[in-house]
Amino acid sequence: MLRAVRATRYVMPLREGGSLPAIVEADDDGLYVLKFRAAGQGPKALIADLLGSELGRALGLPIPELVLVELDPAIGRNEPDAEIQQLLVGSPGLNLGVDFLPGALGFDPLVLSAFTPELAAKVVWFDAFITNVDRTPRNPNILIWHREPWLIDHGAGFYFHHAWDGYLEKAANPFPAIAKHVLLSRAGPVPAADAELRPLLDAAALERLVDLLPAGWLELDAHFPSAADARAAYLAYLQRRVEHAGTFVEEAERARTARL
Repeated sequence: MLRAVRATRYVMPLREGGSLPAIVEADDDGLYVLKFRAAGQGPKALIADLLGSELGRALGLPIPELVLVELDPAIGRNEPDAEIQQLLVGSPGLNLGVDFLPGALGFDPLVLSAFTPELAAKVVWFDAFITNVDRTPRNPNILIWHREPWLIDHGAGFYFHHAWDGYLEKAANPFPAIAKHVLLSRAGPVPAADAELRPLLDAAALERLVDLLPAGWLELDAHFPSAADARAAYLAYLQRRVEHAGTFVEEAERARTARL
């Protein structure tokens, strides 16, 4: 289960990227990057970020801890920026928090030595699995903290859920956008990563992952009559994605060898 905390102090906005997250302090004395439910693509961006990040953590990838953050918009009443105030007012209740890594540096795609070929291949596999259109040289979504790489911001993954049309058929598709992955030139063989990672995503693991999704976020999806129906659809997609992983693995390996 994800830990749940309550935001107790609004610290400052983070003005990198388009979603305007903020740093908040919580009642466990931790600092978190708060991602607002009212920002950008709304709850679906939080669902994709939570599902993708926790899936990556289940695979043993370096991803900061996520928490569910209960937000009272009043904690940011002194924030002068009208856009951020709008996000605060529009996001009462549960939001998503990511452990704040103080002093972390942005990743320079020209310096890939933070990744072994084996780890880079696992990240390529993971991003192809969740159909993550980020992690490109333009937007790596990687931080370096204590000389180790950390993967962040997975809200651009699982983009099928913005429409849901033919989602089970899409689960069996390759992922051509993997050819733009920032780590592809560093990665070792993707089939080797597949052999190690795919067995970790058995039926029980996938059920645990979708059970992490808050019902309140799922209930906002007009495509389903209930949170249970939405949860079942995510689970069916993930199961089919695992079953057809060979399709995106072949695509990624072809793109990797083209870089050699």
